[in-house]
Amino acid sequence: MAELTWFKSSYSGSQGDDCVEVAVREAAIHVRDSKHEGGPMLMVRRSDWARFVRTAGRSV
Repeated sequence: MAELTWFKSSYSGSQGDDCVEVAVREAAIHVRDSKHEGGPMLMVRRSDWARFVRTAGRSV
């Protein structure tokens, strides 16, 4: 797998701790804990990620 380009939410604090990072690929979205860059990551289909973001946005 090619190198992933990770980014944090613009809502993340300046300290950089307790953040979720996301990498976007054509087939999937990858999610990881910023404190554990080499640790496990979650990979979800783009359609499932879009549904998650819509649902999470409604509960804020």
